[in-house]
Amino acid sequence: MTPVPQNARQRQQRAEELAAATLRALAGDARLEFRGGRLCRDARPLPILAPHLRLDTGVAEFGDCRGLADSVALRLQHSDAAVFAAACPAEGIERLVFDWLEQMRVEALADAALPGQARNLRRRFEHWARDYHRAGLTRGDFGMLMYALAQACWSHLSGYPVLEETEESTEGMRASFSEPLGAAFAGLRRHRADQAAFAPYALAVARHVAGRVPPLQHAAKQDDENADEEDEAKRRFRLLLNFEDGAEQAFSLPESGESRLYVDSEDGYRVFSRAWDVEHDAATLLRRALLQEYREHLDRRVAAAGINLRRLARELRQLLAVPRPDGWLFDEEDGRIDGRRLARLLTSPEERRLFRRDRAQPSAEDCVVSLLVDCSGSMKAQAEAVAVLGDILLRALEMAGIASELLGFTTGTWNGGRPQREWLAAGSPAAPGRLNEVCHLVFKPASRPWRRARPGIAALLKPDLFREGVDGEAVDWACERLLAREARRRILIVISDGCPNDAATRRANDAFYLDHHLREVVARRERQGAVEILGLGVGLDLSPFYRRCLAIDLAAPPDNALFGEILQLIGGRHRR
Repeated sequence: MTPVPQNARQRQQRAEELAAATLRALAGDARLEFRGGRLCRDARPLPILAPHLRLDTGVAEFGDCRGLADSVALRLQHSDAAVFAAACPAEGIERLVFDWLEQMRVEALADAALPGQARNLRRRFEHWARDYHRAGLTRGDFGMLMYALAQACWSHLSGYPVLEETEESTEGMRASFSEPLGAAFAGLRRHRADQAAFAPYALAVARHVAGRVPPLQHAAKQDDENADEEDEAKRRFRLLLNFEDGAEQAFSLPESGESRLYVDSEDGYRVFSRAWDVEHDAATLLRRALLQEYREHLDRRVAAAGINLRRLARELRQLLAVPRPDGWLFDEEDGRIDGRRLARLLTSPEERRLFRRDRAQPSAEDCVVSLLVDCSGSMKAQAEAVAVLGDILLRALEMAGIASELLGFTTGTWNGGRPQREWLAAGSPAAPGRLNEVCHLVFKPASRPWRRARPGIAALLKPDLFREGVDGEAVDWACERLLAREARRRILIVISDGCPNDAATRRANDAFYLDHHLREVVARRERQGAVEILGLGVGLDLSPFYRRCLAIDLAAPPDNALFGEILQLIGGRHRR
């Protein structure tokens, strides 16, 4: 698994942030954002089918990202979802073509008062067309059919000429549309401002194209070489039709969804019993000799990582520090008049250094950072790498003068334990909510310096701590601990490798009950604004849960580049 290079990730994050801000302003919808490289509303990916809007923000130019934002904004402004759904074919090529034509229709309605928007839209479509042609997708009949159709419809609706680079090569295929689709093309242009009147003509075009695909497949089978070419063209083109999943990514997304049980419940999230929930100082769960052994092993791993701690601490201080008043600067040429310097005017009438100004020094003392580690069973294999990562971060934060703590969450047992037994004894009532006993762990409290907390940090290496995970309650718990401290800025970094999971709760409720609760907790805490919540996904993109997140690969030991990416995440450069 190869992570995205740091400079490429920076460009991607910056482009996504600016494009998303533009989109929110144009569409008037604050819920829109990029997550994991995909446009989302309320953390759910928008179903973008139009091939020219399938964009890898990691390599695309900023102008293309702006074109994507402008296109989606126009779709949200000018396309009625109910009207579209009533007329749209159910699946296949017909659905793609119908949706594509609707996208081209709304792009043709770009406001003349926004000439930059029109330039962005044209640029995006022409860039897609060039890339499609240069990738060789027009060599087969199927690829040429779809390409020529896109060029012809786009030209009819927008009024722009077809791409000059491919005008001659597509002329024959475009001419084949003139007789069967001439009236439909005219109707598309005439009714582009009326979605309902536009739909029958778009449907006619979609059905005609879908009807031409089977004859192309039959003709391809007459020639094995041509058949291979057609199959390859269709395979590559289907990458553009895959509207259920995003483009191939270095890190996968967790499988998550909405819990109907959670939505329908009047009480929201439920817990069957809290009687067995515990909070432990992790160091007390191990024998002193074993804890010392773990600490020595962790020290060797940290030393082998070769991280420049002083540099990391300096960068953290610069990132999190804010100016604080620290006396005065005298003999200034502007600012407040300094009465003690006025006598100089008698001897030097041209003297200008008669003022004083506030002096400010950067200070990071008003910040606290909490690391919350998912101690579920799947994280056991990553425990050592996470311990190294956490130990280095905690030490650097302390060197920077920033308070920090290391927390963890797991369950008391596997598969429910005592709460589940109580539920069974009560007759197994429906929708019981959480059915396991949660266990929250404190490896290093914020009040304890790193040197004294060193043994407790090493307790993260204890294998039998790792069971199951109830992430939403753990995030709430960690936020409450942060809120108990006086600080200007509070940051919670959740380190996890997947979705919340507790087998007993999943069986008695539904598959996404805990997932839904986690999303609700994070959204609520973000709205409150008192705690910044970041996600570090170990081999997984956590964007379905955390708006600000970073996917990391811990197969290799943490290095300076990884900590650089974490600093960017803390500083506000994040995936949307």
